[in-house]
Amino acid sequence: MLKEFKQFLLRGNVVDLAVGVVIGAAFGTVVTALVTDIISPLIAVIAKTPDFSTWAFSVNGSEFKIGHFFNALISFILVAAAIFFFVIKPMNMLIRRSGKE
Repeated sequence: MLKEFKQFLLRGNVVDLAVGVVIGAAFGTVVTALVTDIISPLIAVIAKTPDFSTWAFSVNGSEFKIGHFFNALISFILVAAAIFFFVIKPMNMLIRRSGKE
């Protein structure tokens, strides 16, 4: 049983997934800092608001805090764009050049 567990842990997919999760978390932190420290101030120049987390509206006494959602949406779009341009596009180019599909 211990031997099977060792084989499971050393299987390539498990190790790849663990590395991907750790790198993904670190990358998310970097992109969040980019959004908070650079992108939001640039948007503030146009929108006159440096942080959208205070945006909210009320309907019949219920408050909808949409600003935090906008901040998270901007972060998500930037993470997706960075992954696409720095991971997916280069990998597709490498696969195309090697002739493997």
